[in-house]
Amino acid sequence: MTGRTRGEQTKAAIIDAALALFTERGFDATTMRAIAESAGVSLGNAYYYFRSKDELVQGFYDRTAVEHGERLPEVLDGLDGLADRLTAHLDLWFELMAPQHPFAVGFFRNAADPASPLSPFSAASAPARTAAIELMERVVEDAAPPVPATVRAQLPEVLWLYHMGVVLFWVHDRSVEQAATRLLVRRTAPMIERVVALADLPALQATIVDLTTLLADLKAMAG
Repeated sequence: MTGRTRGEQTKAAIIDAALALFTERGFDATTMRAIAESAGVSLGNAYYYFRSKDELVQGFYDRTAVEHGERLPEVLDGLDGLADRLTAHLDLWFELMAPQHPFAVGFFRNAADPASPLSPFSAASAPARTAAIELMERVVEDAAPPVPATVRAQLPEVLWLYHMGVVLFWVHDRSVEQAATRLLVRRTAPMIERVVALADLPALQATIVDLTTLLADLKAMAG
């Protein structure tokens, strides 16, 4: 593609070939050799760019995050409410990931293993995780009415954790075009908006402090 270096084109071809084979054969049954053959590169060349299938999937995560970030301003344009912005953000994620749903169970089985580099909480996933939280920051930053300052700093990461829960539901959703997952988001996003709007109430201040302290402590222990 125009504007890409030869190396970038090769990496993209390897990722595209892998995704097609994952859909056809499943994640576990697809080998790096088959991916290389499908991409039209040598096995050594495939391993030059991706040392394993796990690393290749990380490349897919990163590419999806870039595309999501590029398209997000357009889908958020004209939306003010936090619930509407969060729903639009997740609808875009569903659109980008829809072609991968057929093999999603196998794809995310490894991600569910805490020891796997594919886990969204792993060190290897840190760039994709950071990018995803930054996208949530865009969702939050221009919401109207503004998000209360008491939860503003922590909310993007909390919403990312909510997104991870939605992903787990989506993986196992066998409704047509994952309509059940979309319904889940449309029903829960307004609940989140209402809870966030109450964050400045004095009665909730101690609870908010406790929750933010707990998140900080858990991150420190996991890190």
